[in-house]
Amino acid sequence: MKKKNNLLALAALIAAFFIVGTISPLRTFADDESNEQTSEKAGESGGTSISLMPVSKVLQISKSSEYEDTMTVTNDGDERINIEVYTAPYSYVYSEDDDTYKLGFNRENSFTQITRWIKFKDSNGEWQKKMNYSIPAHDSVKVQYKITTPEDIPAGGQYAVIFAHTLTATTSANGIRTEASPGMVIYGRSTEGEMKVAASISNMQAKFGIEENGQKRDNFYASAKIKNEGNVDFSATGKLKVDSILGGGSYETPADRGRISVIPDSELVVRDEWENSPSFGLYKVTWTVTAGESTETIETIVFVNPVPFIIITIIVLTIIIVWVTIVIRKRKERRSRLAV
Repeated sequence: MKKKNNLLALAALIAAFFIVGTISPLRTFADDESNEQTSEKAGESGGTSISLMPVSKVLQISKSSEYEDTMTVTNDGDERINIEVYTAPYSYVYSEDDDTYKLGFNRENSFTQITRWIKFKDSNGEWQKKMNYSIPAHDSVKVQYKITTPEDIPAGGQYAVIFAHTLTATTSANGIRTEASPGMVIYGRSTEGEMKVAASISNMQAKFGIEENGQKRDNFYASAKIKNEGNVDFSATGKLKVDSILGGGSYETPADRGRISVIPDSELVVRDEWENSPSFGLYKVTWTVTAGESTETIETIVFVNPVPFIIITIIVLTIIIVWVTIVIRKRKERRSRLAV
C-alpha cells in the first residue's frame, strides 16, 4: 500500500508541475503599449537621396557664448539638387488618440529655445536664419552654423534639429513627386543652474505573442514606458533575456538594440522582440530596463504551446495509473494464492 501511495503521489506531482508552469508567472504585467517614435536621420525617396554627417551633436552651452561648427550634406543621387537648411524645435507631442508621444517639429517650449539661437553663414560671411545650397550629383557641401546664447539661459537641456530639405522634387515613373528632409539633432547641455536627471519606468511587460496593427506574431516580446521628469535628456535601454528550461534555444538583446534617447517633457517606449521565436518549450524570461539612474527588472516563466505537452502528460499519467493498478491487482492475487 505504501508503494502504491508513493506512485500516485509522484504522478500527481508531475501533473501539478506542468499545470502550474503553464499558467503561473512570477510577476503580473501590464497591457501592451504603443510604438516608440524616432526621428529620421537620413533622407532617401525615389530618385532624391541625401545624407548628413553627423546625424547628431552633443555640446555644453553657457550664457553669452558662441559656438561654431559644420555639418556635411551629401547628394547621393544622380542629379543636381537644391536644398534649404533651417532649424526647428526638437520635441514630442502627446496624442490622446493612442496615448503616445509623437515626434514633432512645431512645438516650442523651455527646452527648445536653442532653435532661435542658430544661424548659418552665407558666401559673404553673414549669418542667416536659413540658407539655400545647390549640390551636384555625388557631391557634398559643408554647412557652417553658429549658436549664439543670450545672457540668460535656462538650466538643463536645449534641443533643436537642423534640416536639409530638398527644394528639387523628383517625379517617379508613376508620377509621384518626392522630397527628402534629413536632419541633424542638437543636444545642448546648459552649464547654468542644476542639471536634473529624473526617469520613471512603468508598464513593464514581458510575454509571448504580440499584436500590432492588426497583425499577430508568435514571438517573445517585452516593453516599458520611460518618462523624463527632469530637465535634461538621458539614454534608456532594455535587455530581454530568454533562457530555455525545456528545449527551444535562448535569446539575449544585442548590444546595438533597445537604446533610445529620452528628452525632457516626453514619454517613450523601449522594447525588444525575439523574432522567429521557437514555437514550443519552457522558458525563464527576464526583462531589465535602465533609464537614467533608474533600473527595473521583471521575471516570468513562459510555457510556449503547452497543449501538445499537456496531452502527452495526460497519456503518460494514464499509463502510470494503469500500470500501478495492474501491479496492485497482481500483488493481491499473489497474496490470495499464498493465503490458500
